[in-house]
Amino acid sequence: MIRSFVTLAQTLNLSHAVAQLASTRQTVRRHIQQLEKAMGAPLFTIENRRYSLTKAGVEALPEARDIIDRGKLWLDGKTRHADGMLRLSHEEPNGWSFHQQQQPLSLIWDGGSAMMQAALQAWCMSRGELESEAFRAMRPYVLVYRDSPNGWICTEVGEKSFYTQWWGWTNARSSIGRPLKLFPGGPEFENMLNFPFREVEATCGVRLDEVVTQIPREEGGEPVPLAYKRLLMAGRYPDKSFALIAAVDRSTSVNIAGVDDSFLREMPLDAKVTFAG
Repeated sequence: MIRSFVTLAQTLNLSHAVAQLASTRQTVRRHIQQLEKAMGAPLFTIENRRYSLTKAGVEALPEARDIIDRGKLWLDGKTRHADGMLRLSHEEPNGWSFHQQQQPLSLIWDGGSAMMQAALQAWCMSRGELESEAFRAMRPYVLVYRDSPNGWICTEVGEKSFYTQWWGWTNARSSIGRPLKLFPGGPEFENMLNFPFREVEATCGVRLDEVVTQIPREEGGEPVPLAYKRLLMAGRYPDKSFALIAAVDRSTSVNIAGVDDSFLREMPLDAKVTFAG
């Protein structure tokens, strides 16, 4: 039923939805009617055989997509919860892997990065205002993203940020204005990568994740082991629109279940943030 809803919402054409689902018009209609009855609200309006989403349909669509994406990843064994924290793992046949797990915020204070500690304190003092004087000292160390119809767009790369240390200043600055880089793994995996960003946007709060993967240090280069902590913070531009602030630093220990610390030993020594604090 949920897949019928999502497909029809994407196509807004019953014939196209039926073809994509390899189903029948009667089945898709029945699924939509059952969902509308269960939810107590119409999901579509139909005028001259043209479908449009209602307000309830628009509000239900993101969660419906998330349920489908999570379900496929769960069946494939790529997403699990560890101690109540969401974990995402993916491995490609060529050996490339990506592991992401949410971490408790207390990890920041327990021998963590001094830069990330300062970033969280500055976020509290600035009340999330990007241009606040209380956050000014942290601007060189963070990345800032804005949401757009094409996904998350990078609007600012700090010259002292981990991203700049990894890629170099020229490549880092060239990332401004580009959509968030898509990883291998298919559309379901790409949507799950966006989940932490969407959560912080929805809650206007903060979230800490650890990521262990392999990424080149230059365009076309060989993937290099990488392990880092990422603190996402809800911010605001001067016009009060949402700004996603990311403070990233090298991991000093790997806290993802089932992933060993070999990534730390193999990471380049210069891949770290030098924080003047």
